[in-house]
Amino acid sequence: MEDSETLEGYRVYGRGELQMAILIETMRREGYELAVGKPRVLFKNINGVKVEPYESVLMDCPEEFVGVITSTLGMRRGRMTHMTDHATGWVRLTYEIPMRGLIGIRPIMLTMTRGTAIMNTQFLDYRPVEGEVRQRANGVLVADREGRVTEYALNSLQDRGEVFVGPGTMVYEGMVCGENSRDNDLVVNIVREKKLTNMRASGTDDSYKIAPPRPMSLEEAIAFINEDELVEVTPQSIRLRKFYLKEEERKQATKRAGMHGIV
Repeated sequence: MEDSETLEGYRVYGRGELQMAILIETMRREGYELAVGKPRVLFKNINGVKVEPYESVLMDCPEEFVGVITSTLGMRRGRMTHMTDHATGWVRLTYEIPMRGLIGIRPIMLTMTRGTAIMNTQFLDYRPVEGEVRQRANGVLVADREGRVTEYALNSLQDRGEVFVGPGTMVYEGMVCGENSRDNDLVVNIVREKKLTNMRASGTDDSYKIAPPRPMSLEEAIAFINEDELVEVTPQSIRLRKFYLKEEERKQATKRAGMHGIV
């Protein structure tokens, strides 16, 4: 552990996001409150070349899930080196993939394969950095104000994506309250209430059918966030938020990043 560029934070080194999650969960249970940024891979410079760690992935899965596994690992710059069909309905896949592409991959694989996949990883070597590894295809739903989540607002947002909070949950401006169905971030009013009138009409008092919120563990939350997001950890709750809470500040930060050629 070492001091970071800011006086309020620390840089912690460890082996994978699971080890980080265990440390953070231990601190949370001891009463600490903290915000956690996205895990990053440690790069090296060998003979003037920027290199990154590569891992060998050995995976056993039912043959019906080979397609989704191949597309997911391919998007994260994974390269299949061997495939063995045991003629029993199960297939063994061997991949070489940069460590960046493995961040947050375990819960995704378990979801896609309905908990049937068995995956083992082992350090391979260091290789030149090839480019960006896209880990999350979709944007997020960001609350635009403080308040309590209402069923009326959730009902209108269900078509926009998957929500992480249920009715009655307190949210604040800049808090991530769901995953957008598109690849951009969407600022939403998730605390909007239905306007009251002195007229009653048929169907106005019907109850809403709202999908249950998606629960997210600490490890899943750490793997889910992007560079401009944080996981807010307290003894009572685990929340996701934008680094800059106000929308105008986020726009200015994006503009500055574009001027400096940062992607």
